[in-house]
Order: sequence, then structure tokens, then C-alpha cells
Amino acid sequence: MPFKSHIVAALLLVGLLVAPLVSRAQGTVVLTGKVNGRTADTVAVSIHENPLDPKEQITYARLDDKGEFRMAVKVEGPTRADLVYGDDVANLFLEPGNQLDIRFKGSDMASTVRFKGKGAETNAYLAEVDEKFIENDGFQVLPDNIMLYEPGFLSFLDYRRKEERKFLDGYIQDNQLSQAFKNFAKAEIEYSYANDRLTFQDLREQVVATESRLKLSSSYYEFLNDKALINSPASVNSGMYQEFLLNYIHYTAESSGKRRSDPDFYQVCYDLAKNQLTGPVKPIIMGRVLQESFRFGHVKQSAAMLADFKEADPQNQYYPILQQDFEAHKAFAIGSPAPDFSLTSSTGDTVSLKQLAGKLVYINFWRTTSGLALRDLPYAADLAKKFDGKNIVFLNIALDENEGAWKQLVLTKRLPGTHVRASGGLRSVVAKAYGVQDVPAYFLLAEDGTFLNTKPKRLSSRAAVDEIKESFGKANTYSSTLPAGSK
Repeated sequence: MPFKSHIVAALLLVGLLVAPLVSRAQGTVVLTGKVNGRTADTVAVSIHENPLDPKEQITYARLDDKGEFRMAVKVEGPTRADLVYGDDVANLFLEPGNQLDIRFKGSDMASTVRFKGKGAETNAYLAEVDEKFIENDGFQVLPDNIMLYEPGFLSFLDYRRKEERKFLDGYIQDNQLSQAFKNFAKAEIEYSYANDRLTFQDLREQVVATESRLKLSSSYYEFLNDKALINSPASVNSGMYQEFLLNYIHYTAESSGKRRSDPDFYQVCYDLAKNQLTGPVKPIIMGRVLQESFRFGHVKQSAAMLADFKEADPQNQYYPILQQDFEAHKAFAIGSPAPDFSLTSSTGDTVSLKQLAGKLVYINFWRTTSGLALRDLPYAADLAKKFDGKNIVFLNIALDENEGAWKQLVLTKRLPGTHVRASGGLRSVVAKAYGVQDVPAYFLLAEDGTFLNTKPKRLSSRAAVDEIKESFGKANTYSSTLPAGSK
């Protein structure tokens, strides 16, 4: 649905920055209004100025004794924004020169908000769409329709899009709306449809765990052949358009035989965005792929792509933000060296990470007082037995204050693997070095002592065995995909 994060976005992505706008015509919007029955002291307007920056520009206005407020908000052209009052949020679309009067009940802003003045028709449309479509479960992608087969799901999507188009067309006939907003509203409808259709197969696989992956008809994805759907300059200000393009790039990479676990997956996605997209949306999607690579890709590969991106961003609009994001994530990125440590084992030996060089290392941070960590111990024992004699060490780092209780449990239960303890618990040097905030926490290190996965499958996961099997020698595989000069 337009103007609201989908279940799809929540599952497949990771941080949708909704509707950041690219137009650069600067201006000011004046907002006045009144809250009847105030329940909070301030009203705020929140804007994402840059689609690659999670930081928001927030403008506050304090209510006077009558519940009235006034604020001036600077905007970079037509802009999607949020009106925030207490815990309530309403959608806004602001354009330079708007002078909006906004009134609502403090106890229920969403269903009582009313607009007057320049820009009122636009924002009244958003409020009506919210009530008619977004808050109506019959138009939402929910488990009931996700569980449908292809014909039923497409019928649902077609009906929803038809009703949304009908409502927008009627509203356009009866009201004066700017071209920028009409482009935005149409794009939210069309790309809501396209994105839900594109991601249906993946989403259904996650929701319907009792069935194998749904096989779709040969014509299901033919809608993606429409070149105007992929490169649509009029849609650039739509958050749904940007989300669709990111998922489209993922789909195209996977259709070529790539898996997300492949060492060069994000490089392939980056190249696809670079070569297939055009216009102002191109660096946005390239940047989104980079942000994924910072979190899930190889650090050297990310660095090489970031250097390439700098050349594609001559106005330096996005590069500084991406550079900061890279620096924030590189310490725990794949390929970064894992912090060394030296700890005493349950048998009194000294164990350091350097001693384990040449072996795959599965680190399990745990504590004897953690029920969740204790529940994983039998699975840890099973994994250790399955990989007995293989080139892997299961290293269990206990963050226990009570050395006696820890040692007694390890020795009495004859727990397999290597067991060491870090005095100081979560405040210990090793816990801080690995960013551990709670237990259990897992890390998978490559044979060269670098991070291979900072969030591997849990010991109790049935997929843990396959993941470990695929990890042997994977560091060398990553190295083979790196650009020349970065190995």
C-alpha cells in the first residue's frame, strides 16, 4: 500500500527511508493549527532530507495555552514528511510556499486531522487514503492473502490497484493538485503493486513454512519487461519506487544465478544498478546496495565499490554519508580482522585467537545464568560431534562472574569444544571488543582470523550445519572476487 511500510519491506529489507525527495527547489512551508484536547505539549514535523541518511530534520512547535501552534519548515522542493504528535503520526506532503492550517483532536490525530489553506487538498488526500486503504485490512498484504496461490494473489493486487486508481482519478478531477504530487501519488500506487508482486514468492516462502517454494507461471514476471517501469523520472520522489528498484536489482542478480550468500552478490547488484538505472534515482539505489554491502558484504569489496561511487557522485550529495556509514560498520564487516584475545580455559590452559589461525572458529558468547544460552548447549554438543576431526574449533566464551559455577558446569557435563571465561562479563575487554551486549551471541571467523559472519545461524538452528559446511575455505573465495589491488 502507498504511504505505509509494507510487511514486505519489513521482512526484506533492511530500513526503508520513506519518500526522500530529490528536487532541489528550496522553499519554506508555514504550518499553523490547533489541537483540541491536548495530550502533549509539542507538535513536530519530521523530514528525511537525504534518502541514504537515517537522520531526520525535525522541526518542533510548542502549543500555547489555547492549544495553537505555528512553525516554519524549510523544504528542498516537494517533500514527504510526517506530522508527529505524541505517539500519533500522520502523512504530509509539503511544497515550497504551502501555508497549511492543521487541526485535530489530541486523543486521535490520525482520524480527526483536517487541513485548510494552500496545500490542503494534497494532504486531505493522504488522510483519506490512510483511512480508506491503509487502515483497511482488506487492502493490506497480510498472511491471509500471502498464503494464496498465484491467481488469487494477483486478483487481490489487481483489485487493490483498480480501487486506488479509481479513488485518485476522482480526487484529481475534483481538486487542484500539483503535478509533483500527482506524480508522487500515482507512483506510490503503481510501485506498491509492482513491489508486492515482485516479492510475493519470497514473502510466501517465509510465511508458509509447511510448503516448498511456490512455482510461478512463466508469465508472472513479464511485467518487469516494461522499461518505463524501471526508469521512471516522474517517480523518483516515491519511496515505493526506490524500494521496488532495490528489490528489482536483487531479483535480477538472483535470476542470473547469484545467491545472497555468494561472495560477489553485492558487487553484482552494484554493477546492475550502475548499468541499468538512469537519472537521479541511479546513485540512490547504488548507495542502497552499498549500505547493504557495508553490513553483509566483504570489507575490501565494499571499499572498492565506495571508491567507484565517489566518481559517480560528482556533487558529493551522497558520498560523505556513505563514507560515514562504511566507517561505522567496517570493524565487524566480513574480511575485517577479528580482535585477538588471550583467555584461560576450563582446564587451565591459555587460549588466544592467534593460536587458532588456520582453522574455522565458531565463537559462542554465553553465560551459565542465561536460560537461552543454556538451552543451546545440547545443540553445541551435537555440532561439535558432527564436525569432530574437521578444521573447525567451537570456542565457547563464558561471560560469568562466578568462575567456580562455570568451571563446575563445563567439567561435570563434559561439554565439548573449547571453553574459556572472560572475567568482567559483558564489561570484559573481549565482550566490548566484539560488541557483545547480551548472550547468547555468535561469530563465525575464517581460517585467516577475519570475520566471516557476525550473525551466523544459532547453534540450535537446523541450518547451522549447512552454513558451517559452506564456510570452509570461503575466505579464499571472497579473495578471488576482490578487484585487483584490493586483495
